[in-house]
Amino acid sequence: MVLKIRLARFGKRNNPFYNIVVAQARTARNSKPLEVLGTYDPIPKPPPSGEGKAIKDIKLDTSRAKYWLGVGAQPSEPAWRLLSMIGLLEPKHHGPPQKEGGKVEESR
Repeated sequence: MVLKIRLARFGKRNNPFYNIVVAQARTARNSKPLEVLGTYDPIPKPPPSGEGKAIKDIKLDTSRAKYWLGVGAQPSEPAWRLLSMIGLLEPKHHGPPQKEGGKVEESR
């Protein structure tokens, strides 16, 4: 049984809202999950003080997320990005590999 940590979409058209869920890898996106770990609201909200950058809301039960990662659940790409923002996973670095001196290595 392969487990995935992924996002299940809810909300209206042009107003997405996601649940961060643990589900079996072969089930549909919005099928019933094994467990709901948290929520993610990608629409930026103004900060409470009115100054500064807009805030995207992420709520997550970190102890349960650590448990599921410990038993082998594989996060999807968007879930990996969210978990790395919180500090549970190392961020993935995309792009060409770099050499020691900081120069980009070209592939032919």
